[in-house]
Amino acid sequence: MSMSYHHTQHGYWHYLLFAIAVATFGGAWLVHSNFTITTLLVATAACFAFCGLSFASLTISDEGDCLALRFGPLPVFFKRIRYADITRVAIGRTTIIDGWGIHYMPGRGRTYNIWGFACVKLTLNRKVIRVGTDDAEGLAKFLSAKTSSGGLAA
Repeated sequence: MSMSYHHTQHGYWHYLLFAIAVATFGGAWLVHSNFTITTLLVATAACFAFCGLSFASLTISDEGDCLALRFGPLPVFFKRIRYADITRVAIGRTTIIDGWGIHYMPGRGRTYNIWGFACVKLTLNRKVIRVGTDDAEGLAKFLSAKTSSGGLAA
């Protein structure tokens, strides 16, 4: 029996990023007579719009020998995790300090999250990766079957 996994979660933070981009662009239009400030504001607005387009969703999918994490719809940020490297799978929760997007927190590991606090905590030898998802049970079940970890950790 062949197993496969594909799930996309949509977040809402990108709306805030787009609003900041629009407000910053509006500020640039208001001070259009000052080239330096206008250029700085337009560049800042472009950065916020870029981040909004890059972090609107998180797609988690099976790619045969690895799990792929892709933020989108602009496919710039992604991560592949080899199943052979996963030593433990556990359903968990992120905290506000873990953040949303892609973050590294000393002592807690790396977090890939788009919205919410539910996650699957993956241990790769001494590294920890938290994968945020609104399908934590389904992802954990799939990973437990796909990896040599055998089952879910408590």
